[in-house]
Amino acid sequence: MTAQVARAAFPDGCLGMRLRDALGPVFRDDGFADLFPRRGRPALSPGQLALVCVLQFVERLSDRQAATAVRERIGWKYALSLELTDPGFDFSVLCEFRARLVAGKAERWLFDRLLKVCQDHKLLGSRGAARTDSTYVLGSVRVLNRLELVGETVRAARNALAIATPRWLGGWMPPEWADRYGHRVENYRLPQTEAERLAFATVVGADGAVILTRVDADDAPAVLEQLEAVQVLRAVRPQQYDLAANSPRWRATEELPSSQERIASPYDVECRYTIKRTTRWTGYKCHLTEHCGPDLPHLVTDVDTTDASQSDRNMIAPIHDRLDQRDLLPDDHLVDTGYMAAATFLDAAHDRGVRLVGPMPPDTSWQAKANEGGFDLAAFAVDWQAQTAVCPRGAVARQWRERLDSRGHPVIRIRFSDQDCAACPVRGKCTRRASEPRDLVLRPQAEHETLQRHRQEQGTTVWKESYGRRAGVEGTISQAVRGPDIRHARYRGLAKVQLQLQLQLQQIFSAAALNLLRIDAWLTDTPLARTRASRLEALPVMA
Repeated sequence: MTAQVARAAFPDGCLGMRLRDALGPVFRDDGFADLFPRRGRPALSPGQLALVCVLQFVERLSDRQAATAVRERIGWKYALSLELTDPGFDFSVLCEFRARLVAGKAERWLFDRLLKVCQDHKLLGSRGAARTDSTYVLGSVRVLNRLELVGETVRAARNALAIATPRWLGGWMPPEWADRYGHRVENYRLPQTEAERLAFATVVGADGAVILTRVDADDAPAVLEQLEAVQVLRAVRPQQYDLAANSPRWRATEELPSSQERIASPYDVECRYTIKRTTRWTGYKCHLTEHCGPDLPHLVTDVDTTDASQSDRNMIAPIHDRLDQRDLLPDDHLVDTGYMAAATFLDAAHDRGVRLVGPMPPDTSWQAKANEGGFDLAAFAVDWQAQTAVCPRGAVARQWRERLDSRGHPVIRIRFSDQDCAACPVRGKCTRRASEPRDLVLRPQAEHETLQRHRQEQGTTVWKESYGRRAGVEGTISQAVRGPDIRHARYRGLAKVQLQLQLQLQQIFSAAALNLLRIDAWLTDTPLARTRASRLEALPVMA
């Protein structure tokens, strides 16, 4: 009856009907067997719940709206193989099902299963080309300045104590705390002058010390030490205060730890603050990889979520590991400059047989700038066997030392002699130091030669045409933002691991939803959208 009514209502089909006819039942119950006990009352079909979760992200529905759609939409009943009279389920089941996925670490299995079904139906092939890009994900928290952060951290700890042991807290809490931490700590309520703000920071630091002293006392309930808000308070205080003195000293900005280590919110300890060009945000970063062959739908083959401060180039190896496990490694992997490095390029080619295609980071020295006309690294001839370097004027540097840079990477430092540089008539094109000769800092030979070769190649027309295929990933991010809304975190967990998995689960459902939309577009012969152009760009060029 469901099939008859659906075909009568949608003679040309709808998304749910086309996906069910083309792919069959995507998720089977036996794949989720380890997540449920073997005894007890039978559970709802986990395969159906998994598909509901993905369809939910296709249309950006809440749990309540998704449960209602299962009851009232004929297209959803068709996709789920349900009878017309099926009453559906309570919306709270979806939250419980996601919790089972997280607890059983099965969130990636769901995404892998969808890709395997696509491979079985010849909608996805191995090798070919793939492209990757990242975008920001805003954490489900308020952006706080330093004063708001320490104030909210103490406030969160006080509220947690009030819930766990209200009578114990009431027995010693100073009465002024009710006014100081009774409402949300917001900047417009705080002192505005520099001296007053410093005094407020000192007071809050002392209040945090009081809480921790009381919690550590012998007569304190043992359960208090396990409260997450108390643990966050212990972590935030040394980041924002110098605790070596008798009283907490508010740290200067230059004394703060790096943003990769610094907690940005007491309510989401995995969030990090970062800056990428002109974009500033507190939250995470999502990396999307899609297959971009010419004769198949452009399906997302990998999705990963990291904290916002994580460097893109550190993600290439994990992405290739997961693609290899799925038998989806590409021949060419198109990425932007953030993912590129000479060492990364060489490792991908050697370990996985993948050719990274992307612009290498430019030489940022003043000598490399076009308007300076200086001698950059490319102007020097390096003899790796003799361990010497020759400058454009013919001087030979023989001082060759192998070192580690500030990040622990091996480098080679080559230094010219004082006599050669002092008498050079074009010294100003080489160094601006009045009393020191030119120093060269090179990567090891394979990395240095790879870097120089690619910097030359990426200026050619052939390379630019080959790299032009990467532009399509911007459309994928745009679709993921306008559809499943990957730039806003839905979840905010309690424990660090759970929080990261919950956010990762959101992005995996989003990627699976994108794939369903693209499969449907492929089945209906929907052409790829053309790149938008402004009216000015669309004007014909007049001879």
